[in-house]
Amino acid sequence: MLGLAGPGLAGERTVLVLGDSLSAAYGMDRDQGWVALLDQRLAEEDLPWRAANASTSGDTTRNGLSRLPQALERHEPDIVVVALGGNDGLRGVSPGEIERNLGRIVETARDAGARVLIAGVRIPPNYGQAYTERFTQSFANVATEYDLALVPRILDGVAEDPGLMQSDGIHPTADAQPLILDTIWPELRPMLAE
Repeated sequence: MLGLAGPGLAGERTVLVLGDSLSAAYGMDRDQGWVALLDQRLAEEDLPWRAANASTSGDTTRNGLSRLPQALERHEPDIVVVALGGNDGLRGVSPGEIERNLGRIVETARDAGARVLIAGVRIPPNYGQAYTERFTQSFANVATEYDLALVPRILDGVAEDPGLMQSDGIHPTADAQPLILDTIWPELRPMLAE
């Protein structure tokens, strides 16, 4: 089952996704989520890679940081996609703390020999313009500081379409999952060839 296996077969490398409900296939079968679709795409394109999903609904950057060492040990990834921060924003966590946590995640992943891709997220504007802008900038700041590939908005083209969102208005539907993968793929694909 996706995300339960240890390191891949001989010669196979691993992309580990460390995320929250947006990557954990919230509200649908796990095999419908974008990470499962990534695993399928890797196989279809005959790439020597597999995807492992270490995403947990409700996770914050702090939670992700605490879970990362075990996930690194279990999956031995070559690439870590960090798709965290939305729950921090919804809880009003300071952007400075989000940046520090993301930075420590990057450093922990790099210490384990993995390269990192950051996937950012936007939050509703009701938190005020100053916080919303600073929150959004957090992801770019970390990507710049650590010279990382960045997907500015994991739900780009999805969050604006109510038909692609579940009734809670926060989580994408199964129909949105291929679009999320297509948003991440242009930044991830070159990393697979490095």
